[in-house]
Amino acid sequence: MHKPSSSMTSPIRMSERVDSRAENRAESRMDEFDDLVELLLAYSVDTTPAAQAMATFIANACMGDNHLWQDMQLANRGALSELMQTHYPTLAAKNIGDMKWKKFFYKQLCEREDIMICKSPSCAICTDYHHCFGPEDAAS
Repeated sequence: MHKPSSSMTSPIRMSERVDSRAENRAESRMDEFDDLVELLLAYSVDTTPAAQAMATFIANACMGDNHLWQDMQLANRGALSELMQTHYPTLAAKNIGDMKWKKFFYKQLCEREDIMICKSPSCAICTDYHHCFGPEDAAS
């Protein structure tokens, strides 16, 4: 019977390490998550438990790696924009230029804290314009 060397990592230990990293990442993003929920609730059209659930759902989807509409399992970005206009009309109205929603939320959070993260004073002249604005298809 072959005995694994002590220098090899067992699948169980590897799994524990991956779980630990995910947990640490999740803990470090809790402030970010809470700030997103707070932002959304500040602009929500109502204060019902359903509004709290919607804000929590959107903030959770913001933690994903894809476009927000994809992480929310919506058909397209237009469906997300419609949702925003329905439930957060004042916040949606601030998204002039149709910035990608996730980037827009984070820009709002940074502006609330007087943190300027943008390279340029104006989006129109920024070299990263295409990262913040433009099409969001399923492939991008």
